[in-house]
Amino acid sequence: MQETIATLDHIRRSVPQIREELGVDPIPVGAIRDPAIYELEKERIFRKVWLKVATAWELPDPGDYKVKELPVADTSILIVRAKDGRIRAYHNVCTHRGNKVVPSKGFESFGRARANVVTCRFHGWVFGTDGALKSVPMEDAFGHLDKACLGLREIACDEWEGFVFVNFDPEPAQSLRDYLGDFATLFGGYPYRESTTAFRYSTVLKCNWKVALYAFSEGYHVPTIHAGSLPGFRGIEHSDFKLIGPHASSTIYGAGMDTAPSTGIFAGVLHGSDSHAPRPDLLPADINPKRRGDFQFELPNIFPNLLIHLASGCGYPGLSYFTHQFWPLDHGTTLWEGINYFRPAANAAEYAAQVHVNALHRNAWLEDTATMEDTFTGIMSGAIDDMQLMDQEFLIRHAALTLNSYLAGDKQ
Repeated sequence: MQETIATLDHIRRSVPQIREELGVDPIPVGAIRDPAIYELEKERIFRKVWLKVATAWELPDPGDYKVKELPVADTSILIVRAKDGRIRAYHNVCTHRGNKVVPSKGFESFGRARANVVTCRFHGWVFGTDGALKSVPMEDAFGHLDKACLGLREIACDEWEGFVFVNFDPEPAQSLRDYLGDFATLFGGYPYRESTTAFRYSTVLKCNWKVALYAFSEGYHVPTIHAGSLPGFRGIEHSDFKLIGPHASSTIYGAGMDTAPSTGIFAGVLHGSDSHAPRPDLLPADINPKRRGDFQFELPNIFPNLLIHLASGCGYPGLSYFTHQFWPLDHGTTLWEGINYFRPAANAAEYAAQVHVNALHRNAWLEDTATMEDTFTGIMSGAIDDMQLMDQEFLIRHAALTLNSYLAGDKQ
């Protein structure tokens, strides 16, 4: 453990160091307000960097696929586990006339490719899960058709710890591992893959995507916004700041809060289970390295639009974590996705307890999302030109400065 901590010590920052490195000046809101900047974000960020689009355990068997609509990249993508077991990603576009090969149901949907092929419903062109064009009805009528050149258009795709990422650049400037850099080392080794029970929430918010991202990126709001869902809140310590290239993270410690009797009962069910008891020893070695008993969770941010809340400490079931992701639909509209992950329940009592924990998170998320449209309306009014940020909002400052670097072309 000591070797790991020493190796990654260069990413840690104290409050004075954060202030010196990132500054303390207000952050302009122009990047939120200006629709022209959104067009630059599409071109210079969302079409250039690695984006998490799935998890490997969503696609456990060859032929399993996921369709995901990504308006920010002007495309629909097909993520599939191919016959050889590898997960690949393709534009969900038939090379005949451009129809979607697999019709989408909402912003994402799942299915299974029978015999490891998918068929375009428009004219019946058949593609393998390896992307190859397998057959074309009435092929002779085309005169000349080079099927070898008419497979599904592949998208760069890779995995880290079971999280599946894509990159729309035909020749990505960095591999996924290089893009994550020290982040992959810092947060690697946690058994993410064991938490395959997922409770999913999503909603479309009338706000710029960064308003939604920023709202979930700080703990300053907890005593006010979450007074209803977190009664008797006794404060948090937001510390152990980490800057990891375009990514960042920090640790939340806290004295906890008062809980309802039912919450205590359900927590007892999970904490009394070998599979679901808090397991701080399973955290990556450099997260809460002193193994403090008041550790609540780590808050990693993978640029541009993914937040992970990594728990396993007091008050949380073991091997549980949740994610937030923020997908732009247009300049003023965002799809927010929140997912709670748990190890599978062994019995009805454990499942009921997970549902209860999930409901607590859902209630808090409803409080969070209730602020975002009002924030965007206020920013669009022109009444303010800057955000005033305090120390606990450093993830916002870092994300805003990183975004500016990409928009300026400083990041490739």
